[in-house]
Amino acid sequence: TDFDSKKKRKVAEINQALNSDPIDVATLRRMAISEGGLLTDEIRCKVWPKLLSVNTDDLPPLPAGKELREDNKDYQQVLLDVRRSLRRFPPGMPDDQREGLQEELIDIILHVLKRNPQLHYYQGYHDIVVTFLLVVGDRLATALVEKLSTHHLRDFMDPTMDNTKHILNYLMPIINQMNPDVHDFMQSAEVGTIFALSWLITWFGHVLSDFRHVVRLYDFFLACHPLMPIYFAAVIVLYRGQEVLDCECDMASVHHLLSQIPQDLPYETLISKAGDLFVQFPPSELAKEAAQQQAERTAASTFKDFELASVQQRPDTVLRQRFRERLRGEERTKSILTKPRTNRFVKLAVMGLTVALGAAALAVVKSALEWAPKFELQIFP
Repeated sequence: TDFDSKKKRKVAEINQALNSDPIDVATLRRMAISEGGLLTDEIRCKVWPKLLSVNTDDLPPLPAGKELREDNKDYQQVLLDVRRSLRRFPPGMPDDQREGLQEELIDIILHVLKRNPQLHYYQGYHDIVVTFLLVVGDRLATALVEKLSTHHLRDFMDPTMDNTKHILNYLMPIINQMNPDVHDFMQSAEVGTIFALSWLITWFGHVLSDFRHVVRLYDFFLACHPLMPIYFAAVIVLYRGQEVLDCECDMASVHHLLSQIPQDLPYETLISKAGDLFVQFPPSELAKEAAQQQAERTAASTFKDFELASVQQRPDTVLRQRFRERLRGEERTKSILTKPRTNRFVKLAVMGLTVALGAAALAVVKSALEWAPKFELQIFP
């Protein structure tokens, strides 16, 4: 069939990229992003290390679990989370096999934390680690997770949630660019972005029940800029835009709707769309808006208003009024903003991007790192 021949071609292309000297990482990225991702776990074992530039010839031996667990401040919490992670293992896996993997999972996490004292464990981290463990086995998983933790996941592993919240602040500006109605509705419902927190910090591993979909997304995220998961989160919300607008406009209803993630999402379409959005609205363009949102939420900026409001004991009216003023301001900037957008499409056309391949995402990978507002986000240490 057509699908099989496409698959064969892709496998051949991946092998060619792996065997070229030096290894053709750009092609591997493209393969990981394009339809179907890396196809099999066997291929992932070879390609994931290349995407993270981890040398597989030189893997450190794993330390004995016992010495890791003694006097480790995170051990109890990790143990609890791993015990609760039953549904992350394939259904029908024999108990003793699963329990063995859970022990390995604990060791990998403690090993990475011990070697990198600057990293702080968070609940949900084990959802990412277990994905690597199931795909590539414990030794390779340890090396990949360590690299990932000091790069892509770095912001989630800070002592505070500040950087994670900052990344969540990118969500609404992306939605606003694509569908202002959904954006305004969510703002009126005051739903915030916490519904997407577990998506972001587990790379959707915690919320998707089909393992194939999880590893397909990991192919995509490993090949892209560290902020890609937030673009993917935005794409899911936009895909469900009509459902959102049909919802009761209050925080509880909208939060409930959005935090229940549908399991039958059209993943390939959404991946390709997320790539395109990244090219259209690179992080540097969203950074200003995200920073502004952050500033408006901080205590310092709202304190003046509350001081004034406390005279009339109605702080919420002041915030609402500020919000309305900001919406009006946004309307004005929107009309100014629509002009440069055409240039962006020209730029896309020139790059010859095909949506079908989700190639948009690929084209940005190289320039993405220059775009990242490093000083803002400290994504890369």
